[in-house]
Amino acid sequence: MEIIEKAPAKINLALDTPYKHKDGEPEWNMVMTSIDIADYVRIVDNNSGKITVQSDSLFLPEDHRNLAYQAADLIKNKFNIHLGVEITIRKNIPVSAGLGGGSSDAAAVLRGLNKIWNLKMSLEDLANLSLELDSDVPYCIFSKTAKVSGRGSNINPLHKLPSMYFVIVKPQVSISTPQIIRKINYKSIEHKNVNNLVQSIYQNDYTEIVNNMFNVLEPISAEKHHEIYKIKMKMLNYGADSAQMSGTGPTVFGVCKTEQSAKHVFNSIRGFCSEVYLVHSL
Repeated sequence: MEIIEKAPAKINLALDTPYKHKDGEPEWNMVMTSIDIADYVRIVDNNSGKITVQSDSLFLPEDHRNLAYQAADLIKNKFNIHLGVEITIRKNIPVSAGLGGGSSDAAAVLRGLNKIWNLKMSLEDLANLSLELDSDVPYCIFSKTAKVSGRGSNINPLHKLPSMYFVIVKPQVSISTPQIIRKINYKSIEHKNVNNLVQSIYQNDYTEIVNNMFNVLEPISAEKHHEIYKIKMKMLNYGADSAQMSGTGPTVFGVCKTEQSAKHVFNSIRGFCSEVYLVHSL
């Protein structure tokens, strides 16, 4: 049986980590939304018993290091399934960008195999299982605007965002999420209140939404990669209502209320950066 799953990118409208667990893993307090740039994941089962991954990206591993491979292996082992899985990923989301591409691909594999093998797992069940892969995968199972807490497994869907446009810029650098997490100093980090943003979303108040966005990891990533702040300032100077880093970076996004304003930012910044996208939230 064959199925094709859409795997949307995500951005962090708010990101805080209140403390670190004893095992070193962060506690998260975030607001995420999905945007209309997406990978497409083709999933086919067969009788080989093996998992294979192919991609049109030169930067994506096609073995056990790939989260999509790990997702197939996880669900095969959980249900003791001996069939093979052939996974083909058409990449549109930039790799190592803080946009959750690998996590969204893994979520797509879990959703797809749940359908192909008629496992009858709910999205909540899939999200709980997927936490074994990466902290972003549970959110990507749902791919709807949500408050995300705990280790990433507590997903509380929020109201749909008001109309807004995002200009996404991926600098030509890569950032290791584990390295950034190791650099967090919980004594000096400047925590902010995620609930202010949540309230703004429930009120459908665009201005308050952009005023309450933040990412406490931005200073850590930007300390080593100055491009992050440079791009952020250019976006604000070109008319974005807000701009910040997504995830652990290095991708920066600017927010605009109108498509015309977003196009102006998009066209202005393309002269400085090669990977620029104009998108809206799903």
